[in-house]
Amino acid sequence: MPTNLLIVESPSKAKTLKKYLGKDFEILASYGHVRDLVPKQGAVDPANKFAMKYELIDRNQKHVDAIASAVKEADHIFLATDPDREGEAISWHILEILKSKRLLKDKTIQRVVFHEITQTAVKDAVANPRAISMDLVNAQQARRALDYLVGFNLSPLLWKKIRRGLSAGRVQSPALRLICERELEIRAFKQEEYWTIHLDSHKGRQKFGAKLFQFKGEKLEQFSIPTEVRQDEVLAAIRASGNDARVVKVEKRKKTRSPTAPFTTSTMQQEAVRKLGMTTDRTMRTAQQLYEGIDVGSGIVGLITYMRTDSVNLANEAIAEIRDYINTHFDKEYLPANPVAYKSKAKNAQEAHEAIRPTSIERTPEAVKPFLTPEQFKLYEMIWKRTLSCQMAPAKFDTTSLDLAVGQDDTTLFRASGQILTFPGFIAVYQEDADDVEEDDEARLPPLEMGEILPIDKLFGEQHFTQPPPRYSEASLVKALEEFGIGRPSTYASIISTLKDREYVILDKKRFVPTDVGEVVNKFLTEHFSTYVDYNFTAKLEDKLDEVSNGEREWIPVLDEFWQGFDNQVKEKQNISRQEITQEAIDEACPKCSKPLAIRLGKRGKFIGCTGYPECDYTRNLNDDQAEVEEAPTVIEGRVCPADGGQLIIKTGRYGKFIGCANYPKCKHIEPLEKPKDTGVTCPECKTGTLIERKSRYGKMFYSCNTYPTCKYAVWNPPVNEPCPKCGWPVLTLKTTKRRGTEKVCPQKECGFAEQVATPEGA
Repeated sequence: MPTNLLIVESPSKAKTLKKYLGKDFEILASYGHVRDLVPKQGAVDPANKFAMKYELIDRNQKHVDAIASAVKEADHIFLATDPDREGEAISWHILEILKSKRLLKDKTIQRVVFHEITQTAVKDAVANPRAISMDLVNAQQARRALDYLVGFNLSPLLWKKIRRGLSAGRVQSPALRLICERELEIRAFKQEEYWTIHLDSHKGRQKFGAKLFQFKGEKLEQFSIPTEVRQDEVLAAIRASGNDARVVKVEKRKKTRSPTAPFTTSTMQQEAVRKLGMTTDRTMRTAQQLYEGIDVGSGIVGLITYMRTDSVNLANEAIAEIRDYINTHFDKEYLPANPVAYKSKAKNAQEAHEAIRPTSIERTPEAVKPFLTPEQFKLYEMIWKRTLSCQMAPAKFDTTSLDLAVGQDDTTLFRASGQILTFPGFIAVYQEDADDVEEDDEARLPPLEMGEILPIDKLFGEQHFTQPPPRYSEASLVKALEEFGIGRPSTYASIISTLKDREYVILDKKRFVPTDVGEVVNKFLTEHFSTYVDYNFTAKLEDKLDEVSNGEREWIPVLDEFWQGFDNQVKEKQNISRQEITQEAIDEACPKCSKPLAIRLGKRGKFIGCTGYPECDYTRNLNDDQAEVEEAPTVIEGRVCPADGGQLIIKTGRYGKFIGCANYPKCKHIEPLEKPKDTGVTCPECKTGTLIERKSRYGKMFYSCNTYPTCKYAVWNPPVNEPCPKCGWPVLTLKTTKRRGTEKVCPQKECGFAEQVATPEGA
């Protein structure tokens, strides 16, 4: 029988470690936490130095019994749970249980920690055990006690004042506040119109566009051209200056873009949402599988280092291996002269840990793909590429900026900018995605010199409307939580899951929208417990927990300081009326009894009801009076309906806002809010209209004849004003695919003509 017993928290981890430790060790799993607070009032006793009452978790009783039986036969016990506060706490709870059963006489019990499940890391950890860190354990106990005290004191208040079954959490409540405040910003947003002026030109066969940035010596701001009337005036003044454009300034410079740091928990979650469409919760589950081990043909091996970290450091051995891989598989200019170092942006980052990386860069995604599920492969590939790219040379660009004047008027200037990638560097492997940012496509400009005269192919204005701030996606919410210091990297996924499970928020088009219940709960907390949902307060409390885990602060005073103020506030708020929280008065009398009406919260959300309830039972849907309370429609100044001369106004339909006639339904004239971009390509079918850029109801771009519905010709891909050399059809289209790159293709399917104009990205 083995005299060494090693205890971990998961069976898959146990299976992987068995490969490295062999027959000398018996390895058992606790299946997660083995003890938790008694789920009733009094489990944390503030009057008795916050004494905590624990009990065995029922579902893990049999696993604890198996561990206890194995301990009787072992001489040396090693606790090898995860290397964070939760893992340290699991080891401590197991130790306390074994002590209570008096099973440790004449036995050694020690803690072993590793951040990657590889043979070297595991054997080194077992050879260098340590005692359990009570600083980490106390930080976890303090966090658990805080969450318990908030939940067991604030949740009953929500039950009494709003509805049964609700809960409030120490970190979920500030996260909910973020989402609700963003929703209020969106509702308060007032759309503003503005115009931009553009000039299209060409040299040889190369076309390019420029944007007006200075008019009559005045630099243009966003709202310098606020209306179509003003746009017409500016265009008329520019056209009066001449018919040609003159190059008055050419500025060329070189630009570099450095690679991004290797993954932390937060950045991995954000990228997985953006690049892979995975939720934060699924990302962490998949990463856990990669960390604990996968059978890759030669046996089970941990593929990545520990995935709960806020450090961007890499081990020296890992950097050396990565640099060797780059040197072997890429040209010499892709390898920087020295290793690239990164600084963490996270508050109180645990710099002793490593960033998330492959346990070996030699284990390429393609090599392990046959052994991984599709999700495991996608996540591993993303981690592998990010890690490799972080030690590669910067990308290099040649950028050009042109200023153009029309005629001899040097006080009115257009600017065209473009850049060409001259050396891909790290971009050859990986490029970070962005959330809520749309970057202009890289434009190529023809070689031009000062004083050169160019034709004006088109001079036109574009109408725009300001947009409200976007709702949070999972990626941008994680980023905001990190920036505000709300929670820790390991808690982001559970915060988001809790908000969804409690139905405080829903995901609409992958964006968070607060529910009626979520908004009422947030309103109650921000008005009556503002201190405890304040972003700075929450962040400072997290800092204190970090200081506890680092041994810089005692945990009982942290709890005591929190409890004194919180307990008093809970007692003060007991007398708030339910109506004050769940009802919002409106300036309207009940048509049934004349008492005031109010917006109320019901089982199915908000509705309008009589404050005289239950004597008066008048109710109606919240949106039934929308037409009465809506603001007056926005009028389009300086234009009338071309069909009947009526007033044009901005309306809202099922697919968004549009311009329509105020005399509807007598006049059914409508037009898009933003004028479609005209490609200038003559419609090949009717030969009278031109093809313009439109969006389908699902947001996909297509190109159709501007005489629609007279002519219904349309194509999905951008049209090119060139006849097909094979069948003679008047236009070609540009089609881009990952496999074939960009091609000129004939839109007539039966023709089949295709000519490559750009190779696939990365080819």
